[in-house]
Formats: sequence, structure tokens, C-alpha cells
Amino acid sequence: MNTSILLILLVPIVEIYLFIKIGSQIGAFNTISLILITAVIGLYYAKYEGLNTLRSAVSQLVKNELPIYEIISGAALACAAFLMILPGFLTDVVGLLIIFPWTRKLLFKKFSKRKNNKNFIDGEYEDIDENK
Repeated sequence: MNTSILLILLVPIVEIYLFIKIGSQIGAFNTISLILITAVIGLYYAKYEGLNTLRSAVSQLVKNELPIYEIISGAALACAAFLMILPGFLTDVVGLLIIFPWTRKLLFKKFSKRKNNKNFIDGEYEDIDENK
């Protein structure tokens, strides 16, 4: 089965399960309040990290360097903000993991196809000539 179809089916099922379990433990009002509070806090922190990424990108451009990490990080922060807006605990946890810079770097290192250029994720860029 296609991974995206599996995600589309499983994420709402897991979210509903978590709503029921957490709601039965802390109550419906507290569950709804917790969802709203995590969304507001997550969006605020995503905005904060987004501005930091923008500042870093501008400083890279001033140095006449290509802000590759900042571009990827900005896209990841936009995805994290979207996940934080969606109601649910699983999406909030994944969004928060993407928002924090050190977990974002770990995720980028894990999914990076440039294993031979370790400095790419650390913010130090080298031009790789693939014809060498």
C-alpha cells in the first residue's frame, strides 16, 4: 500500500484514539483546552524560529553564500506550523519536534541524501563538483 494513503488513513485514527484516551483521563474541556494551548504555543514558537531562520538566511546572503540550510529549515517550519494548527496530539508532537532546531538538524541529517558532505547540515557549505 502506498505510504501517503497509509498516512492519510492512520493519522486520523491515531488522533481519534488519543482524543478518546486523553479525554477520558482529563476530561473533554481540558482536552480541548490542551489542544488549543499547544496550537498557540507551537505557532508562537514557530514564528520565533522562522524569524531566526530568516535572520540567518539574510546573514548568509550578505556573506554572498547560498542559504541552503535556511531554505530547507524555513520549509520545515512552515510544515511544523501547519501540523500545529491541525487539532491532535500526534501532529502537535511531530510539529514540535520539527520546530526545535536541534531535533530539526537530527531529522535533516537522517534524511539527507548528501552523506558525503556532513558540513551541509552543520551550516557550512561546500560546493561539490560531481564531475570530480
